Amino acid sequence: MEGFRGPHPPAGVPEPAVSLCNGRLNLDGYGNRGSSFPGLKKRGHALGNRSWIKIDQDGNSKILELDKVTIMRHCSLPSRDLRLLDPLFIYPSTILGREKAIVVSLEQIRCIITADEVILMNSVDVCVVRYMSEFCKRLQTNREQADDLPFEFRALELTLELTCTSLDAQVKELELEVYPALDELATSINTLNLERVRRLKGHLLALTQRVQKVHDEIEHLMDDDGDMAEMHLTKKKQRLEAYALGDIYFQNDIPAETRVVSKSAPGSPVRSISGAQKLQRAFSNTSPSKHGSLMSSSSNGENIDELEMLLEAYFVAIDNTQSKLFTLKEYIDDTEDLINIKLGNVQNQLIQFELLLTAATFVATIFAVVTGIFGMNFVASIFDLPSAFNWVLIITGLACVFLYFSFLFYFRYKKVFPS
Repeated sequence: MEGFRGPHPPAGVPEPAVSLCNGRLNLDGYGNRGSSFPGLKKRGHALGNRSWIKIDQDGNSKILELDKVTIMRHCSLPSRDLRLLDPLFIYPSTILGREKAIVVSLEQIRCIITADEVILMNSVDVCVVRYMSEFCKRLQTNREQADDLPFEFRALELTLELTCTSLDAQVKELELEVYPALDELATSINTLNLERVRRLKGHLLALTQRVQKVHDEIEHLMDDDGDMAEMHLTKKKQRLEAYALGDIYFQNDIPAETRVVSKSAPGSPVRSISGAQKLQRAFSNTSPSKHGSLMSSSSNGENIDELEMLLEAYFVAIDNTQSKLFTLKEYIDDTEDLINIKLGNVQNQLIQFELLLTAATFVATIFAVVTGIFGMNFVASIFDLPSAFNWVLIITGLACVFLYFSFLFYFRYKKVFPS
């Protein structure tokens, strides 16, 4: 990793000054130009160098301090791809196939996979530590055993496995909290239970978005054969090495053939050209950009069955996790509907009670009006009888009771009250 080399930066871009001290790579990207802006230089330095873990094909891991330019040159990646791995930015889950690398950003696992090594962003997260230990263990265990999957697919498989396992474990933990909380809320509706369910629902929505991003990314890869073919880094590397060996063979073989042809047919201006020479001439006349696009383009004959089967297995797993989340959301919605029904029932009972109270108040008001009239000081012959006022109260009370029960009968007849 310390010997990363690549093409020189374009004209006008200053060459970063690299110094090696105590096995750590230090970078000052702008030399003395940032002397008038010490704060800017300090921030640029802090953001340029990051701790990475390099894992080779033998399962050996090494912690390195690398800057963005070094990684871009080594892996032939643009700067926008490295921004996907920056923990300071929040990007959705992404799996990108490039010319010489696969850029993976799934949850807390952010790495660059090449044909012979994995450059993993160092972190204290459990998933990152588990990825490093598990991948090194698998590589060292299967070192002498033949594996059908190439190195980059094995690295990608472990990334998908840990991501799906982590998300599924979080969903199971959420299930253990949600179901009892909802059952308790359905039994007893109070502020404490409502606040607890609200917090769990927010956690559920956030987790659903994360699972949905991983689900969509895997589905997008499965639907695009070109992207899957672009991830066959080992085949592209072998093809590139074969082309390089062919070029060396052509360069060493052409002078001998030229001499043979010149001796066999000295007077003939036309000589036969072998198929290998035609291939060499075709590649020599091809521009570097076209040559690179030819190496990176996916053909219909590209074997994508291995990657497609791998993605399909974890697509089923993440789809199952997503189904659990949808089931949880439906259970929450059903509980909310049940609570709304209960609250509506309570509200109806309050309205019924208020209606009964209003009818009783109306009847009592009539009785109070009658007694109030006879309590006034005015001259009337009815007051000459000692028991007349008592009969007035009895008749008025019976009339009020009859009126009140008439109201009740009318309400039941109109089905305002349940029978």
